[in-house]
This record gives sequence, C-alpha cells and structure tokens, in this order.
Amino acid sequence: MSDEQGGTEPDSFLPTLDPDDDLTDLFLDLLSFPTPNPPGDTTDVADYVATFLDHADIPYEAITSDPTKPNIVATIEGDRDETLLFNGHLDTVPFDAEDWEYDPLGEQVDDRIYGRGATDMKGAVAAMLIVARSFARSDELPPLDLQFAFVSDEEVPSDAGLATLLEESAIDVDACIIGENTCMEDRHSVTVADRGSIWLTIHAQGESAHGSRPNLGANAIDRLYAAIDHLRTSLSNRPLKIDETIEPIIDESVAFYAPLLGETEAQRLFRYPTVNLGTLEGGTAINTVPESAIARVDIRLTATVDTATVLSDIRDCLAGHDHVSIVETSWSTGTFEDPNGPLVSAVAETAATVVEDRIYRRSATGGGDVKQLRNADISTVEFALGTDTAHAADEYLPREALLANAEIYARVPFALARRFSETVA
Repeated sequence: MSDEQGGTEPDSFLPTLDPDDDLTDLFLDLLSFPTPNPPGDTTDVADYVATFLDHADIPYEAITSDPTKPNIVATIEGDRDETLLFNGHLDTVPFDAEDWEYDPLGEQVDDRIYGRGATDMKGAVAAMLIVARSFARSDELPPLDLQFAFVSDEEVPSDAGLATLLEESAIDVDACIIGENTCMEDRHSVTVADRGSIWLTIHAQGESAHGSRPNLGANAIDRLYAAIDHLRTSLSNRPLKIDETIEPIIDESVAFYAPLLGETEAQRLFRYPTVNLGTLEGGTAINTVPESAIARVDIRLTATVDTATVLSDIRDCLAGHDHVSIVETSWSTGTFEDPNGPLVSAVAETAATVVEDRIYRRSATGGGDVKQLRNADISTVEFALGTDTAHAADEYLPREALLANAEIYARVPFALARRFSETVA
C-alpha cells in the first residue's frame, strides 16, 4: 500500500457488501429495537451494537453519562496517522403504530425497508457497522485510522450523547462523516454548512376583563401577536450580511432546493432570515380577556452571519411594543467547511462515482451534532443516501440506497487518504 497515493481502491473490502450478504438483516435488527426519544433509552440497541463489534473483533468502549443513553466508540488502526470518524445516532423520534401501514419496527416490502429510523438514521448505522467489519476482517490496514461513534440523545439534544464524548475527549480525529440523510430521490448532496439559530421566548402582559367587555381590558395575545408579526415582517425582508467565502455553498444550496421551493424561495431561504412562530399560549377561558401570553419563535441565519447583530436588531424591533419583552434567549452560530477541502472533496467525488450523478455541496437548513464537531475544530460533513420520509409515518429506505451507502463509506477513507497526501505534498 502506497502512502504517497493513499492506498489502493478498496475492492478487497467490497465482497461483504454484496447484495447477498447480511447487511439487510443487520438493518432490520437495528430497526427492531424501539428507541424513541423521548425518553431516549438506547440500552438494548447499544448492547446489540457492542455484540456485533465483539463478534467482528473490533475494539470499542462504552462511554456513558446517563445509563439509559450509552455511547459506543470503536477504533480500527490504519496506515496513516490521520483519523476519520463515522458518526451515527441510535435514537429516533417517537411513533404511533396506528399511523403506519407497515411495521414501524422493521418490515421489508420488495426493495423498500420500512421502520422508524430507517432513513434517520439506522440505515446509515448499519452501513457503518458493515464497513467497520469489512475493514477489520481484511488482511490490509485501512488507509488511515478509523473511528466509529454510535451515540444516543441526538433527536432531543442534551449532554448524554456526542457532548459526552467531546467532554471526555473520547474522540480525537481529523475528519468526520455523520450519516444524516442529505439526499432526495432525485437529488443527492453532501451538507458542508449549517445555519445558526436564535430561539426566543417572548412574553406579553395584558389586563383581564370579561369577554363581553373587551374594551375594558388589554388583550395580551393581541399585543404579542402584533409584536411577532412586526418582527417577522421586519426580519424576513432584511437581507443577511453573508461573507463572500460561502457564496459557492449558497449557490449550490439554492440549486439543490430550487426544484422543491422555486428559485425565489430557495434564494430567500439562505439570503434572508427565516422566522417561525412555533408556539403561542395565553388566556384562561373563551369569555375572558387574556392577561398574559407566551410565544416561542425560531429564527434561522445562514453561516457567517453575525448572530449578535441580528439579536440586537430583534431587541430594537420589539422595543416599540409596550408590555412585550423577551424572557429567554438561546442562540448558535452557523458553521461551514471549505467546499473544496479534503473531506468534502473525498465524500462528494466518491459518492458521485457510486451513484453516477451530481453531488451538491450545500448548506443544511437546520443544525445538529455537526455544529458541535465543527466547533471542536473537527472537519465534518453529513452524508447518506435516503428518502424525505424521516420523522414521517411509513419511513423507509430503499435497499439500493442502503448498499450504496455502505460502498461509499468503504471507499471514502481511500479518497481522503489521497487528499491528505496531496495536502502534505
């Protein structure tokens, strides 16, 4: 194996990815464990993952801050000092079986495999596990060190999942692929950026009165809604100040979303703030003027936008509304990767070869664990072939996508090793 070239193509690893192997059975096994979050108990599926790694003779450790939400980290030594991490979460959103036509705990029908977490993201986890076993059983070393982190608590983020691994310094890597679905049935992408967020809890104070004499009171819901409507109108029509370094990412993002949203709305999605009124609570009875009201508002901002400046604009906007105040604020800043950097290029070019189609290098519309990793100075992308049925009833993953994910994950370490070699040279 040549360090200069980053290793040969991984044909010796691919026989275990043949359609006749047990990848589909592994996938169905993972789906059979209910892991809805909340409550987020992943102990049984984590035990299954640990047993799989034991049988493959892959060293691992369980790192846990909440006994019901374990994390498994496996390591395979490679031919270079750099380390690539494959990350997948074991929890899913909840489900109501009555809403499903197929078994939410796993059912194969023709080429489709149904189940909660099929595309988000137990299919990617299955592909990562089968790739780990392929490398472990090979007579050749991987082209670089590999780590596999199977974490809990992603769907309802807290400190028990990836945050625990970072806090415990359990992962020390140069690059990471998170197996989040980044594709639609007719378009494929790797996400190289995420957006920042501002979450606001806004309170309005009114004066109660009998519902038959509303002019004697002051309606807190009316006051609150007027303030939020003003905020939405003001922010949504104010172009974001975006650093020119991510213009290529925005162009790719708009091109990816234009068939779904239309060109104009796709542009607005990334060049203007988005404002969503998520919850509105107030009042005690239909015949009483509400004395108080609470709303929660979700604002998203493209990477490189100064979140503090936008937050200041929000406060200025609401300052003109008497008896309305922000009582709680949380925020994050968007992150991004060099769209032509070693990791992005390795993933995008490998995927394009396997699927024989364009791979957009785009921003995600939201955020997730990727933000934690980039903020820890770990180059990170999200990539998996999947469907737009995540979190929906009858969520599914085509078997062809399952197999393709495994092949792409097996080939990326070789492509990345070559990119690292070129960077050093």
